[in-house]
Amino acid sequence: MGDCRSAKTAVPLHPDSNSYIMAGNKKLSIIAFSGDFDKLTAVFTLGTGAAAVGYEVNIFFTFWGLDAIKQKQGRAFIGSNWLTKTFGFMMGGLAATPTSRFNFLGAGPKIFRYLMRKNNVATLEELVEAAKALGINLYACEMAMHVLGLKKEDFIPEVKDVLGVATFLNISEGGQTLFI
Repeated sequence: MGDCRSAKTAVPLHPDSNSYIMAGNKKLSIIAFSGDFDKLTAVFTLGTGAAAVGYEVNIFFTFWGLDAIKQKQGRAFIGSNWLTKTFGFMMGGLAATPTSRFNFLGAGPKIFRYLMRKNNVATLEELVEAAKALGINLYACEMAMHVLGLKKEDFIPEVKDVLGVATFLNISEGGQTLFI
């Protein structure tokens, strides 16, 4: 098997790196499954960072990750029946996302937002706004929407489309894909 570094299209990640990527392959696709504050922060940090240096970025929000792109930022009874409305309320929205660890009865995200502002780091809400400004492609998972009783109108207008998995995989082809 040949060494990928000898290929004309392989370039180092940085000058001292032993890791290489394929040139011209500047596409990052992220599957946002988690609705946790820290994991959504990672989704939008990676996405905005990649978009800022010229990558095409696609983010596919599914199940709990859909909280990040809901119109209603707090808890709201969104859904097609009493059970999905209950889920919608319990899930909340971007403003109600818990942290994956050290949630401290809901104080965890407030603590992180304080620390982020204190250290001049973009908050989750600022990263979402940056993603919109950078033209990141935001997609909602059709199957998860059906299960949770959600409609496209429940999401921010920047959601480009509602997709199935096969369509997202086609969009993602030829780039790097992350699952968070």
